[in-house]
Amino acid sequence: MRICSSADRDFVSPQEWDDFALRFPYGHVLQSWAWGELKAVFGWWPLRVAAIEGGCIRAAAQVLFRPLAFGRLSTAYVPKGPLVDPAASPESVSLLSAVHNLCRRRGAISLKVEPDWEDGVETRAFLMAQGLIPSKQTIQPRRTVVIDLAPDEEDILGQMKPKTRYNIRLAGRRGVSVRLGTARDLPAFYRLLQATGRRAGFGIHTRSYYAQAWQLFAAQDSVALVMAEYGARPLAALMVFAWGTQAWYMYGASSDEERQRMPTHLAQWEAMRWAKARGCETYDLWGIPDVDESDIGPSVMEAEDHGALSGGMGGLYRFKRGFGGREVRYVGAYDSVYNRPLYRLLTAVWERRSG
Repeated sequence: MRICSSADRDFVSPQEWDDFALRFPYGHVLQSWAWGELKAVFGWWPLRVAAIEGGCIRAAAQVLFRPLAFGRLSTAYVPKGPLVDPAASPESVSLLSAVHNLCRRRGAISLKVEPDWEDGVETRAFLMAQGLIPSKQTIQPRRTVVIDLAPDEEDILGQMKPKTRYNIRLAGRRGVSVRLGTARDLPAFYRLLQATGRRAGFGIHTRSYYAQAWQLFAAQDSVALVMAEYGARPLAALMVFAWGTQAWYMYGASSDEERQRMPTHLAQWEAMRWAKARGCETYDLWGIPDVDESDIGPSVMEAEDHGALSGGMGGLYRFKRGFGGREVRYVGAYDSVYNRPLYRLLTAVWERRSG
């Protein structure tokens, strides 16, 4: 077995990389070659690392390096990876050891990994055995809802909560129509994102970020822009990524107007139908608050909610849980620290900003 990286001339092709990630049980679109190319446009430097035996990839990790403002230092991050077996296979251990060495050589003060593994004693133990410690700073959602798309459409609808099913049908009766958008719809999508960010109080990427994501994945027929409209007015829009047998709803937005028409409910349902039609077996709603329902409180859960991003924590939880599916909690973020003083400084800065 040998360990090589994309800095080597004889590294595997993008297609070979994606073929492995698609076959791997814990493969994820954030470990796809195209995702690394997307991040490279916006300040990250992707390094792909693979353990190869018999001409085949056995384990891999797409590491994103982010330069820091001082010196030749950086931070390193593996989103929804590494693609290794948490049962501590030899290739998994060798790959992570190589990743640590590469991070040190490239001036990383720390490495953060967020595997696509469910939380459990075994997964936690494996990460800590590889020199990683639990981190409070998570980047990807710790908890989500995953919809099983294998049943027929009526059965999928039947697994939803009655109010959600009612709202999907109500949107149609109230004149909302849904279509698949094109690149020409990206400006309208971004205006909806801006409105949603103002209403919900969160930041969004630049317009060029969403355009680049669309361009990269549209070239692979792996993205859909789902537009919900009333007449000629866009009321809600979703950007959904499909990769292999999985689909992820990553970016969504809705207007401040006509929310009583329930456009977000119908948009989500049509996105699920699109994913199912192209062979996806699961649909990930990409994050719910990392709390148990009992911690949210019944008064908040019962409050009326007309959109995916309204109603605060309870509204978001209630909206997504209304579609049924299985609640999944991941193992979370783990860090390896190579420069402890600077790591502590950056952690303190992050805690002040998020506090």
